[in-house]
Amino acid sequence: MATWLAKLLQGCMDRKAQLTGKVIHGVILRHRDLFFDTFLSNRLIELYSKCGNLGYAHNVFDKMPKPDVYSWNAVLGCCCKAGRLGEAEELFLRMPERNVVSWNTLIGALVRDGQEEKGLGVYEAMVLEGLVPTHFTLASVFSACGALLDVEKGRKCQGLVVKIGLEENVYVGNALLCMYAKCGVMRDAMQVFGDMAEPNEVTFTAMMGGLKQTDRVVEALEMFRLMCRNGVRVDSVSLSSMLGVCAKGCGESGGCDHSDEIPSNVNGQQIHGLTVKLGFEGDLHLNNSLLDMYAKSADMKSAEKVFASIPEVSVVSWNVMITGYGLIFQSQKAVEYLRRMQSCGFEPDEVTYINLLAACVKSGDIKSGRQMFDNISRPNVISWNAILSGYFQMEDHLEVIKLFREMQFQGVQPDRSTLAIALSSSAAMGILEAGKEIHAASHKAVSDTDIYVASALIGMYSKCGKTEMAKHIFHDMQELDVACWNSMITGLSLDSQDKEAFNYFKQMRQHEMLPTQFSYATILSCCAKLASSFQGKQVHAQITKDGYVSDVFVGSTLIGMYCKCGDVDEARNFFDMMPSKSTVTWNEMIHGYAQNGRGDEAVLLYWDMIASAERPDNITFISVLTACSHSGLVNAGIDIFNSMEHKHGVEPVLDHYTCIIDALGRAGRFQEAEVLLDEMPYKDDPVIWEVLLSSCRVHANVSLAKRAAEELIRLDPHNSAPYVLLANIYSSLGRWEEARAVRDLMSDKQVIKDPGYSWIEYEKMVGS
Repeated sequence: MATWLAKLLQGCMDRKAQLTGKVIHGVILRHRDLFFDTFLSNRLIELYSKCGNLGYAHNVFDKMPKPDVYSWNAVLGCCCKAGRLGEAEELFLRMPERNVVSWNTLIGALVRDGQEEKGLGVYEAMVLEGLVPTHFTLASVFSACGALLDVEKGRKCQGLVVKIGLEENVYVGNALLCMYAKCGVMRDAMQVFGDMAEPNEVTFTAMMGGLKQTDRVVEALEMFRLMCRNGVRVDSVSLSSMLGVCAKGCGESGGCDHSDEIPSNVNGQQIHGLTVKLGFEGDLHLNNSLLDMYAKSADMKSAEKVFASIPEVSVVSWNVMITGYGLIFQSQKAVEYLRRMQSCGFEPDEVTYINLLAACVKSGDIKSGRQMFDNISRPNVISWNAILSGYFQMEDHLEVIKLFREMQFQGVQPDRSTLAIALSSSAAMGILEAGKEIHAASHKAVSDTDIYVASALIGMYSKCGKTEMAKHIFHDMQELDVACWNSMITGLSLDSQDKEAFNYFKQMRQHEMLPTQFSYATILSCCAKLASSFQGKQVHAQITKDGYVSDVFVGSTLIGMYCKCGDVDEARNFFDMMPSKSTVTWNEMIHGYAQNGRGDEAVLLYWDMIASAERPDNITFISVLTACSHSGLVNAGIDIFNSMEHKHGVEPVLDHYTCIIDALGRAGRFQEAEVLLDEMPYKDDPVIWEVLLSSCRVHANVSLAKRAAEELIRLDPHNSAPYVLLANIYSSLGRWEEARAVRDLMSDKQVIKDPGYSWIEYEKMVGS
C-alpha cells in the first residue's frame, strides 16, 4: 500500500494537486504503520513544498517520528523555495547530518537571492568539511563569481573542476563560460568555448551576451551565424540575446550607416524574419526585445508595427515605446503613449516614469520632465540624475542646487554623476559655498580617489577663484586622468595664471598623458592671452605630431591663437590648408583680420563664407562688422547689417548695433548714428554711448559728446571713461574751464581712473 500511495503522491506533485494530496495525507494519518513510513512523509513534504504550502510541510516534518537526511533536505528546500532564507539557514545549522544536496540547496538559494558573498562562504565551509562539489554546486559558485565580478575566485574553482573531472560537463562548462563572459574576460571565455565538445544553445547565448557586453558586436553576430551553421537549436532566449546585440550595434551607429545608406538595423530585421519563421511571434519577451532593437535604431515606424501586432502587451512593452520616442527627442509622443497605457488599464511603474522623464529631458521639455519626476513616489539616484541633468542642460543651475539639497534631505545617496552635475552648476554660478557643501557630501558618497568627481571638484574650485584648493585636490590624487589635467589647466587659465597653466601642460606631457582636443584648445588660448607666438608654434608642432591638425575644433583655436599674436598670414595659411571648416573656423579667421586692421580681407572672406554655403551666426556678423568699423568700410557694414535678419535669419543684438554705430561714428556720420540710436532697443546700455562718445572725441562733436557722457554717467556713475573722454574733448578744443569742471565733478564723486598696462615678448620671454 505504501508504494501505491507514494506513486499517487508523485502524481499529485506533477499536477500540483494539493487537495488530492491532503486526502492521501488523511489516509496516511489513519494508519499507524503508514504514519511511521519516513519515505511517505518525505513525499508529503515535497508535495506541500511544490504547492507553496510551507505551513503544512513544516507540520508534517515536525510530527515525523524518525526524520532522516532526506526529510531535512525536503523541508530545507521548502524554506529556500519560499524565500525564507533566514529560517533555512537556521534549519541548516540544526541538521544532525548533511549531505551534498543539503549544501547545494542552501548555496543555490543564497546565490539566487543575490547573497553571493554568503553563498561563497557556505561553499568554502563545504569544501573544508571534505565534501566534493557536484556540477550543481559549481554552477552556483560560478554564478556567484560572475555576479561579484570575482574572476580570480572563478579561476580557482576552474582548477577544482579539472581536478574532480567535471571539465567536460556541459552544465559546468556553460556556468564557467557565463562567469568569464560576465567578468568581461572574453579571452578565457573563448578558451572554454573552444574546449567544449558539444556546445548547446545556452553556450552560444552566453558567448553572444559576453561579446555584446564587451562591445564586440561583429563577433557576436558571427557567433550566432556559427550557431546556425552547427545546427544548434535556436530558441527564444537565443533570439532575444541576439536582438540585444543588434540593438547595441544600432545604438552605436546612430540609426543608419550613411556610407551606403544601409539601415544599421539590417541584422535586427533578419533576426525578426527568423523569429517569424520559427513561430515565436507570440513570445512576449521576444517581442519586447524586438521593440527595444527598433527603438534603439530610431526606427519607431517598425516598432509601432511590432507593438500593434503583439497579442498581449505588458508594462515593459509600453516602457520600451516611451523610451524609443525619448531617444528621437519626441517627448510629446512619449507622453501620448503614457496616456494610452493608462487608458488601456495598465498602471505605470517607476521605470515608466523614469523613461518618460529621460524622454522629456532629452527633448528639452523640462516642464513635462518635472511633472514625471514628481509622479515618482520614491525617486532613485537614476531619476534624480535625469532631472538634474535636464535643469543643467537648460542652464537653470540654481534649481540643480536646490534639487541636490532636496535629494540629500530625502536620504538618497548621490553617485559620481550626481556630484559632477551639482559641482558643475556651482561652478557655472560661481557659488563657492554650494560647491563646498557638495564637496562635503562627496566624502560620504564616493571614494576620495574617484577621478571623475575629483575633476569636477578641481573645475568648481578653479571657476570660483580658489585655484590653490584646486591644486591641493589635484596633487592629493594618487592617479590622474586627462580630464583632471584639463580641469587644472583650464582653472589656471580662467584665473589668468596662463604661465602656470603652460607649466602644467608640460608636466602633463612629461607624465606621458596624451592631450585631447580640449587640452590643446585651452593651452592655445593661454598662448593667445600671453601673445606668445613662440609657445604657440611649439604647441602647433605637437598638435601635428599627435594627429589633431585636421580637427576642426583644434584648428579653429589655432587660427585664433595666431591672429591674437598678430601673425595673421600664418593663420590664413593654416586656414586654407584645413580639409573641413565649421562656422567657428570662418569666424576666427574673419575676427583675426578685424583685430589686425585688415578689414578688406575680412569682408572678402565673409563673402567667401556665404558663397561656400556655410551659414553665418551672430558671431560672424560681430566679426565682420567690427572689421568694417575699424577699416572705415561703412557702406559695406551697413549692407551686411541690413542683410542679417531678412537674408540670414539672425536678429541683431547689442554687439551688432555697437559695431555699426561705431562704424558710423568713426566716419563722422552722426546723424545716421542718432537715427539708429533712436530706433534700436538697447538705449540703456552703456557700451553704445561709450562707443559714440569715443567717436565724438575724434570728430570734436561736443554737443553729442555731452549727451553721450550724461547718459553714461546716468547709467554708471562710477565709470571713469565718460569723465575722462569728455574732459579730453574739451581740452583738445581749448575749453579749459569746461574740462576742469568735468575733472572736478569726477573728483567730487570719487571716481578713479583705472591704470593701463602692456607687455611684450622678447627672446622667448614675456614681460609687462
